[in-house]
Order: sequence, then C-alpha cells, then structure tokens
Amino acid sequence: MPQTVCSGTMFTTSSGFSPHLACAEPGEEEEDGAPREGPGPAACLADGPPITSASLETLIQNLVPTADYYPEKAYVFTFLLSARLFIPPSELLSRVCELCIKQQQLDQSPLDTAKVRKFGPKILQLLTEWTETFPSDFRDEKMVGHLKDIIHRIAPCDEAYWKTLNQMLQKLSQRLALMSQGEESIVKVSLNASSISDKLVAFKTKPPPIQKDMLSICNDPYTLAQQLTHVELEHLSHIGPEEFVQAFVQKDPLDGTQQPSFSEQKKKTSNLEAYVRWFNRLCYLVATEICMPAKKKQRATVIEFFIDVARECFNIGNFNSLMAIISGMNMTPVSRLKKTWSKTKTAKFFILEHQMDPTGNFYNYRTALRGAAHRSQTANSNRERIVIPFFSLLIKDIYFLNEGCANRLPNGHVNFEKFVELARQVGEFMTWKQVECPFEEDRAILHYLHTAPIFSEDGLYLASYESESPENQVEKDRWKALRSNVLAKT
Repeated sequence: MPQTVCSGTMFTTSSGFSPHLACAEPGEEEEDGAPREGPGPAACLADGPPITSASLETLIQNLVPTADYYPEKAYVFTFLLSARLFIPPSELLSRVCELCIKQQQLDQSPLDTAKVRKFGPKILQLLTEWTETFPSDFRDEKMVGHLKDIIHRIAPCDEAYWKTLNQMLQKLSQRLALMSQGEESIVKVSLNASSISDKLVAFKTKPPPIQKDMLSICNDPYTLAQQLTHVELEHLSHIGPEEFVQAFVQKDPLDGTQQPSFSEQKKKTSNLEAYVRWFNRLCYLVATEICMPAKKKQRATVIEFFIDVARECFNIGNFNSLMAIISGMNMTPVSRLKKTWSKTKTAKFFILEHQMDPTGNFYNYRTALRGAAHRSQTANSNRERIVIPFFSLLIKDIYFLNEGCANRLPNGHVNFEKFVELARQVGEFMTWKQVECPFEEDRAILHYLHTAPIFSEDGLYLASYESESPENQVEKDRWKALRSNVLAKT
C-alpha cells in the first residue's frame, strides 16, 4: 500500500521488527564520564576504545580538534548527525568555536603563530567536513557567522586561510543554491501533478478526455525502468542525512530551555517527505494505468508490461520503484479485477512478490539488497553501483532504532552506541545516493511520470467497478455511493 511519512502505521509490519542493537545498561560508565569500551564496531577517538556512552559535554570536547588531535571521520559524522537531537547545530558550532578560542588562546594578542599553524588545518578540515556533509545546517546565518569568526581569528597567521575560507563559502553557496532549486522543482512538479489529478475527478462518470497512456509514451520495460531510476536518484540526491534524524526530533528531557529554532528542525524533512509522495504517486499511477482501459485484454497487457518493468527495476537495483509497482498492482481496485488477471501471465509477478515478501522482516528483500550493495562495492561502472533501497522500510528501521533505544541513559549520558548504528544505516544510504545515473534521460517519459493524471482512491474504485461489475452487496453499495457523490459534485 502507499506509504506516509512520520506515521506510526507506516512502520508497522506483521513481522514485529525490533532493532538488534544492544542498548547500553546504566551504571557501566566511569564516574568521571569517561567513555567505556563496548562490544561491536563503533566510532572512537584516535587510538582510543570505541565510545558507547558519554556526557554531551565530553562528546563536544571530543569533536574539537587541537594542534595534535583530530577526531576520526566516523566520529565526526556520527556526532554531527546525532547531536541535533540534543543541541541546535548553531549552538553546537558556537560551543566548538568557544572551546577552540579558549584552548588555542585565539583571543590573545599576539597569537602563537607556530601553534596556530598546526591547529589551523585541523579546524578547517572539521568545518569543511561539516559544510560538505550537512550543508543545510548553514542555511542558518548564525552558522555562517561562527564559521567566519573562527577563521578570521586564525587567518592572521597564514594568508592561505583566507583563500580557504572563500573557497569554502563559495562551494557552500553553490550547494545551498542547488538544494533550493531542487526543492522548488519538486514542489512545482507536485503541484502540477495534483492539479491535473483533481480535474480528472470530474470525468469519473463520463468518458475520460483524450489523453496519452504509458504504453503510448514508452512500450519498452527496460527504458521505463531506467527513467524510473532517474527519478529515484534525483529524489535521493536532495535528501540530507540530517532529515533522517529531524523526522523524529523530540524535546530533550534534559533541555529545559529548548529554543524555537531547535523545535523547528522537525519541520526540515521536506525532501524526505517529497520522496515518500513520489512512491505514493507511482503506486497510484500504476493502478490508474491498469484501471483506465475499457477492455480487459488491454488491461492485461498493461499489467504484464508493469510486471516486466518491475523485473527490470529489480535487475538494476531500484528496489523502491519495484515495491511501488508491486504495491500499485496489489491495491484492491486492481487486485479485484479477476477477469483481467485471468488473461495475464502472472508467474513473473509472483516471483517478484516473493522477493518483496514482508515475512521475516523482509528477509528476501534484505538478502537481495545485500547482494546489490556488494555488487556496488566491487563495481567498475555506475550501472553496477546503483542501489536504491525500499525507502519506507529504511525509514521504518530508523524509526524503530530510535524508538527501541533511549537517546540518554538514566545517568544522563548520551547513548552513543545507538547513534553509531544510526550513522551506519544513514552513512550507507549516503553512499548509495551519490551514484550518478548512467542512463540517458528521456524527457517525454520523465514528464509523463511526473504529470500524468492519476485517479484518487475513490476514482480507482469507480474505474474498477465500471471495468468489472461489483460482485457482492458491499461492492454494489460502494459503487452506488461513489457514482452519487460524483454526480453531486458535477
């Protein structure tokens, strides 16, 4: 069925999934707040044991570079990703800058030039990683102000720092501009699609207007699977890692003075939500294309076409489009078309359904996903690097990881082991989303995918009943109610 984001029902499956993460037990940390060693892979400090829990202050201190220390890249990503659950990014950067100024004595004159020259490249590296991985944080002007301030303090020791600052700001500006353009484009496409869909309601009891269908635009399953992959990768490219965390932001119980800017972060999930809307649209588009034809032979042809498209998506590694197509064909208005399905060769469809079977917490799918991920790691071409996960299941996994383990332990320490696992899942996704689509764009197909009219749920039922008459009283009553409703509106 189509998915919705940030809803409890979205993450419910018959498998009763819960994350296999050993949450830290209270009382296992040192009294001074030093992180203890724990089992399994985890982010750690240079030459130190894995961190499983620590106070927020300790974690912030561990992020701050010095002349002789720089945190591991895995730690930087993990903490920058998860820290927003406890402290706004602007406040975190402010604290980092304050610690740098204090430790490096950057507020004194004259500066210790030799010391600053050893420290300078490290703070620049941290700021570069931050701006490149979480550019949306710097939409906040306070973030840019903190960045400029710390570099201005070290710049007198080496003129090259000015050049680095300008390059960093230029690249950041370009990234933010591209993000804004992408978000505006997605909104425009969504508005165009929904307005056309609304107009179509008026035609439910009349012959539909002359319009193209999918097979008239593209009758080659492999080509359509390629274009669906274009759409998927375009959506993925706009989703920042922070959106996975911000979707589940709640007030930190130890933060008694939560700032408005922090609470507003939960709204910053527009790209993630747009991607879920695309999944829903594709489900309804598939169902609409099947229910639209008047003759069952034509409907059977459309079903077989989408089965082949789904198979090609599976071969490419595009599991999200695959699941959307299967979901569309499993919608009740489509699945009830027994006469149509009787004319369809369904063996390949049952194989694909088996691959995406939710049994065992989607065991078959997860096995296929691991295979695609392994292929991606050893690939020699972008074609083999494509891994597009079933997105709603990824969100569900992250949701249950978030719900299954507390952010803080009873002693107030941050449950960092939890966020190491979160960073692993999000980091894997970030690797997949960076793949450049190797297929040539077909603008006519892409335009159709984004703007073709689709029925609402009621419209699908009405079209289905008109294609194959209701079989029982419940269906007859629903058909009568739908027709009456449309006549009342027209």
